[in-house]
Amino acid sequence: MVGLFVLYSASGEDTSAILRQSIRIAVAMVVMLGVAQIAPATLMRWSPHLFVVGLALLGLVLVVGIIGKGAQRWLDLGIVQFQPAEIMKLAVPMMAAWVFTRHPLPPKMWETMLAALVAVVPAVLVVLQPDLGTAVLIATSGILVIILAGMRWRQILIVGGVMAATTPILWLFLHEYQKRRITTLLDPWADPLGAGYHTIQSTIAVGSGGFYGKGWLNGSQSHLEFIPERSTDFIFAVFAEEFGMLGALLLFLTYMFVVARALFISFYARDTYSRLLSGSLALTFFFYLFVNIGMVTGILPVVGVPLPLVSYGGTSMVTLMAGFGILMSIQTHRRLLSTP
Repeated sequence: MVGLFVLYSASGEDTSAILRQSIRIAVAMVVMLGVAQIAPATLMRWSPHLFVVGLALLGLVLVVGIIGKGAQRWLDLGIVQFQPAEIMKLAVPMMAAWVFTRHPLPPKMWETMLAALVAVVPAVLVVLQPDLGTAVLIATSGILVIILAGMRWRQILIVGGVMAATTPILWLFLHEYQKRRITTLLDPWADPLGAGYHTIQSTIAVGSGGFYGKGWLNGSQSHLEFIPERSTDFIFAVFAEEFGMLGALLLFLTYMFVVARALFISFYARDTYSRLLSGSLALTFFFYLFVNIGMVTGILPVVGVPLPLVSYGGTSMVTLMAGFGILMSIQTHRRLLSTP
């Protein structure tokens, strides 16, 4: 509901945008309730199949995908367009958790490396679209499963060393605009009308909100269209300008309640697969918040990561609610199993 209120202001009081977003929320709720009926054991059996299908769709995107805003990320099914990368946000942690259910924890080195491949391969395919933000989220969801599985310090050092060694190589494969976003983070005023524009305008909006904010529909930065992508990636700047630091803190508390509740479900899950999957979903949700708000406030590079449950969009909303459905399923079936 908060998202709809903010979207109404960010979209310039566009009621049609509110109607479309409301329909997407309704569809996402139906998906969430449907997924919640699937037992965790069934999800575990489906994990390899969903992962393979997701990889195939990512490969198909690179061949016949629709190009929009300079990126080839969508598949057109005739009735609807969707991003296969969104499927991997769930398929990767599901598959990584499945890898660690084969043997007792802590994981052996080969299991860790296999789970790392599960995280890295789809992330690389998404980078090629190019979509660096989504690739980071996909890789993170898999890496979190590895960490939660109980990596030994020796394994952490080895993986960290490999990542550090490959960073210069990955830099060579980044597009020029992606490199500019990273370098501009250090000094956005070096290119105030180019790569630094997004960061400068969003931080001005956040700071101008003060403690209490300017009031709903009264944000000058957003209504004078200084904030780019104000309905999607930078909607938090609109929220902070209109509701101030007080509103932002209340929003953070609401988000933290969701994260804490998800971690509670993970802590009391009855099997390894459920614990690892639910823990990864909880921490990935927190990572979404961290990346988006860090991007808007200028402490992280600008990447295409929406603010969960608030930003305008359909596919990401459905994926997020499907993740909540998995958490609901794990909690519900834990109770059923504990009932005498």
